Amino acid sequence: MRHLVLRAALLGVLATLPVIMPASAQDYPTRPIRMLVPIPPGGAPDIAARLLGNGLTAALGQPVVVENRTGANGNIAADAVAKAAPDAYTLLLGADSGFVVNPHVYAKLTFDPLKDLIPVASVATNQFTLAVHPSLPVKTLQEFVEYAKKSDPPLAYASGGNGSQHQLAMEMLRQYADIKLLHVPFRGGSPAATATIAGETKATFAGASATGQFESGHLRPLAASGKQRSKRFPNLPTVGETYPGYSVDIWLGLFAPAGTPEPIVTRLRTEVKKLLVTEDFVSKLRNSGNLEPLDLSPKEFSDLIREDYDKYGKLVKAIGIKLD
Repeated sequence: MRHLVLRAALLGVLATLPVIMPASAQDYPTRPIRMLVPIPPGGAPDIAARLLGNGLTAALGQPVVVENRTGANGNIAADAVAKAAPDAYTLLLGADSGFVVNPHVYAKLTFDPLKDLIPVASVATNQFTLAVHPSLPVKTLQEFVEYAKKSDPPLAYASGGNGSQHQLAMEMLRQYADIKLLHVPFRGGSPAATATIAGETKATFAGASATGQFESGHLRPLAASGKQRSKRFPNLPTVGETYPGYSVDIWLGLFAPAGTPEPIVTRLRTEVKKLLVTEDFVSKLRNSGNLEPLDLSPKEFSDLIREDYDKYGKLVKAIGIKLD
């Protein structure tokens, strides 16, 4: 009986003690944080990173500095974060291609994106838009396909790089429509769109950064790549409406080096999720980059990564893309 009384008393004392957070999470951050982006300024990941960086700067009390580290379809930036100290002072605002496409495309990666980087939080989602130079005498996807079938030499299209999702989106369309096209790779989606605007190439699967070019008439949008129509352009049909089964949706997420303490990851995730339901942040995300917030649980985000990894693995194998 005495033992039970002492135990109850001890539990009562413990209940009154404050919850102590691990020092690493309690103190973080004490200095500026770098957020690496794998593409040049202007693309969807860059827009999302800068909006996210501003929001986290206010929430964490330390500057979050966005750094564009381009090259190798995102591998250079991802490699730098994967090999950084696991203290969350170097983060990656990564696009899905770096995790679900690159492992299948590159024969020799110096890191494993699925093991050396951990998902902190999903951030945004978007889709590509098949767009052409306005000089091309086509106004619909069907007209584009017919024009491409008659073109000799084949129409040149721009992508964000060899093995990029821009390329895979077009190669998937090429398979569905049975057309020949000439691939011209660039270092990112924005340069690819710029090349098409300039007439250097005739078509591209453009990302969110090209929205203004659609509205100004510098690029002519023909079809959206996602499963559903774009909320910004609801009258624009999807490729899948013509070719059932076709869909390319893209996502962006925040990642940290493997081994980063879970309490720090949890704090970052909590702050990101707060931003994803903030009216001002969501409005800027939509208006600046035609992006939609993607608020997934850790399990949902991990499942999405795995599903897309399997999906694009099959596509890359079918196309036969392999890079050193």
